[in-house]
Amino acid sequence: MLKSWGYRLIFPFILLQCIVVIGVVGYMIIEKYSFVEALYMTTLAVTTVGFNEVRTLSVAGELFTTFLLILSWGALIFILSRLTQFIVSGEINKFFKTRRLMIAIEKLNQHVIVCGFGRNGQQAARTLKVHNVPFVVVEKRGEMIEQHIADHPDLVYLLGDGTEDDVLKKAGIERAKALITALPTDADNVFIVLSARSVNPTIRIISRASSIASQPKLIKAGADSVILPDKIGGTHMATLVSKPDVIEFIDYLSGEEGESINMESVPYNDLPDAIKDKSLKEVMTWKKTGVNCIGIKNTGGKFVINPPENTIIAQGMKVIVLGTRQQIEQMKGNLS
Repeated sequence: MLKSWGYRLIFPFILLQCIVVIGVVGYMIIEKYSFVEALYMTTLAVTTVGFNEVRTLSVAGELFTTFLLILSWGALIFILSRLTQFIVSGEINKFFKTRRLMIAIEKLNQHVIVCGFGRNGQQAARTLKVHNVPFVVVEKRGEMIEQHIADHPDLVYLLGDGTEDDVLKKAGIERAKALITALPTDADNVFIVLSARSVNPTIRIISRASSIASQPKLIKAGADSVILPDKIGGTHMATLVSKPDVIEFIDYLSGEEGESINMESVPYNDLPDAIKDKSLKEVMTWKKTGVNCIGIKNTGGKFVINPPENTIIAQGMKVIVLGTRQQIEQMKGNLS
């Protein structure tokens, strides 16, 4: 789309350059002018400024000049009409806006791609923004973006179909750390998961599913996690009845309200050599920042809540910590 707009915008000027080339070559062949003389005469004809000719023209030269004048006037009218069309229709603004967005996307690295900007996609985008995670939205329905962009002018988005490989590549799928596909059709989500996994084998993929039957298909296609909004919504509402305070607290931690609270997963490989293969107590007291360990993920992929302090943090394990945003950032600084 950007290339198409760019071509349509510069085509009138390409046409003008072609006319100049025709004029220079024509005068050099017909009147045997030097390049400078031919360029001078072509400039006079194209601009119609009315200075004297280099020397008296032959009949063929006069006919060629007449042809060049008519061609130049026609080109001028075309150029003015095309530029007026671009200005009136707002396509120039669209061109430069799209170019700014593409430059912003090209600068992203280790970002998240959100495919689909319906209710689930918008909620995912809001949460990512609250937690300062860079992301780009891919949506083919322009009206969905326009409804959102008025209140969020800094939104980085790409208008296109996420099921197309070229669109995913433009969104930086090779550099992205995660993909959230929230399209309403499960078949489209499966297609995106397959495409993303083939382009970037290490990317983390979270997919929405409308039907429970689609869950194994999405997992088989390459999704790391499959979310069923209806199932989660019902479970969430029921749990709010049985354990309201606990659920509200979890919502506070993970949602938009929990701005100052953060949970972080610290992999074994990110730990400094000084505390690798050490006890959990040594890991948590090393350059202590005030964060608390609420669990670990062991080498078998299972979570252990409130693990004993003498647990050895070995290769393949992860430590789940809880703390304020400042404490988490300080901890990351100590690890780097």
